[in-house]
This record gives sequence, structure tokens and C-alpha cells, in this order.
Amino acid sequence: MSLNRPEMILIDVDGTLVDSVPDLAYCVDEMMRRLERPVHGEDTVRNWVGNGVERLVRRALVGQLDGEPDDEEFAAAYPLFLDLYAENTSKRSRLYPGVREGLDYMKAQGYRLGCVTNKASQFTIPLLRDLGIHDEFGIVVSGDTLAVKKPDPQPLLHAAAHFGVAAEDSLMIGDSRSDVRAARAAGFQIVCMSYGYNHGEDIRNYSPDAVIDSMAELPALL
Repeated sequence: MSLNRPEMILIDVDGTLVDSVPDLAYCVDEMMRRLERPVHGEDTVRNWVGNGVERLVRRALVGQLDGEPDDEEFAAAYPLFLDLYAENTSKRSRLYPGVREGLDYMKAQGYRLGCVTNKASQFTIPLLRDLGIHDEFGIVVSGDTLAVKKPDPQPLLHAAAHFGVAAEDSLMIGDSRSDVRAARAAGFQIVCMSYGYNHGEDIRNYSPDAVIDSMAELPALL
């Protein structure tokens, strides 16, 4: 299928542009070691990523997707994780195959590009810079830029207002149910990557406008 040509394209970070799980899993397991708790391993952590690092730490402490740890336990663990992740934001993370080609295509076609993520700015900006893609974006909206984050539509609408682009002329590229819900609420078109972080669910279950396996497929879609 093809989409209506947008004027602006917003792109998620974790699970869309970047496979950040290797760094996140390292930090989770090192946090657990320091708490003298069993580690989880990368495969398990991969199913917990996608709602910010605070939620990830809570999931690690309870050992499952849902549930809440004790307040004291979380208060001890969260600073440990933040310190670890500040030192390991991009040591193991990599751009997904096709991302560089996709970004080059979108820039060459004159699309206005923004980045909208639930990751806090203290981690988002260094990660994008370390991977050499920060300057591709005219705006970066992080998880703490506004009072709300995805699936609330406001981060997407904030970026659209920055560029002076209407919602109907906007496209979101993401990987999760949160991205689909935010895009639908904002009135954006939504394309999802098949490989991202959606807690083990097939993103097609949430009916995005299209699902692709690589950003190198964007020319045929747009």
C-alpha cells in the first residue's frame, strides 16, 4: 500500500531507530546484582522495554510485565539504574539495519523530521549523538519534554506545532501500541516497524496504516 505524502515525519527511538536493549539489559542485570537479586538476561528484558526506564526498573524488580515493587525497594533500585544507564547509554546499542538508508531518503525528499520518544532527554540526546543521527531531526521531544508522554497525543502535536504542520499532513513511525494510540489520537498516519518492542505482541494487532521490516522500504511506501 502507499500513504498520503506527509509534510512531517516523526520517529520513535527505542525499537524503531535503535536497538537499545543490549545496554538496558546490561544495566538491569547489573542493578539486580548490586541488589543481590537474580539477573534476568537480555531476552527477558527485551519484552519489558517500551514505557520508559522507571517502568522497566519496576518490571525488573517484580520479574514480570505488570505489578508494583515495594516503595523502599524501588527507591533503592532506581538511582542505581540511572547511574548505570548514564554510563552505558550507547556502548552496546546500534541503529537497526535500514535506518541510515531511510533517514537519508527522507532528508533527500525534503521531509521535516522530528524524534518523539518516551526516553528521558538525559539519555535520548547522548544516544542520538553517539549514533550519529541527532542532527537529522529538527526537534527532539523526549519523555520529560512535556508533562505527558505517548500514548498521549500531545508530544506529537507539540512537534507538529513546532514545524507548523497540520495533523493530517503528518506521519509517525514507531513500533508499539503506544505509538499507534498516540498517532490515532493526534490524527496522524502511523507506520510501524515489525521488529520493535511491543511486549511480545504482533504490532499488526493494533492496525497501523502499514507495517514494514526496514526503513529502507520507505521509498515504496511514500
